Amino acid sequence: MARSKTSSKRIAKYPSKTPILHQSPNNRAVSNSPLSPRKYRRRPGTVALREIRKYQASTDLLIAKLPFARVVREVTLKFVPHGEMWRWNAEALHAIQCAAEAFLQGLFEDAYLCTLHSKRVTLLPRDIRLARQLRGRYGDFI
Repeated sequence: MARSKTSSKRIAKYPSKTPILHQSPNNRAVSNSPLSPRKYRRRPGTVALREIRKYQASTDLLIAKLPFARVVREVTLKFVPHGEMWRWNAEALHAIQCAAEAFLQGLFEDAYLCTLHSKRVTLLPRDIRLARQLRGRYGDFI
């Protein structure tokens, strides 16, 4: 008979220092130790302030191009005769998007001034309605 290799079995004399895990009903491993590492959470407002700084430093458009182009084409269909198709140039869509974002930015600035005037820091829908009412029928663009 040929000899076969056998590995020796190791018997642990000391218990392992890793926490014992058991399966929960959701088939996830749950540790028994009371000092399990918690996920790090930032303080409220930290991420928002970082995003504000990022968007204030950038000059690119904030609305995605394809969804905006779809909305422009959908609105165009309401004003052209039935069965007629219009084609949009990329530069024309870009100009409309720049104007729309400038209008929205100005509207939100005015609405936030209304918020600050009422001694609040949270922008509410009623502030946007008031800013639109104060701007008049056409806003800033006519």
